[in-house]
Amino acid sequence: MSLTNKQKQFLKSKAHDLKPVILLGGNGLTEGVVAEIENALNHHELIKIKVPGEDREQKVLIMDAIIRETKAEKVQVIGKILVLFRQTQDKKIQLPRG
Repeated sequence: MSLTNKQKQFLKSKAHDLKPVILLGGNGLTEGVVAEIENALNHHELIKIKVPGEDREQKVLIMDAIIRETKAEKVQVIGKILVLFRQTQDKKIQLPRG
């Protein structure tokens, strides 16, 4: 599933008031963290993840790994915050068409 620009704009506006539900710690991206991200996506569909670190390249690699592992759609990245969306069977968030 690929998001259109209109859908991304819609999700960005919904994510604006959200607080990060996952904060990566010093151990980085572990299996436990990926499991927590999966749970959060299944429960909320739209989440923010805070990826700390001063090394920009490493941060990008971690974010790419999260997207790959969870099969979620990247809505946006602002600094250290990654916004992800993955629709569930319930479709809690109704996306606009096209």
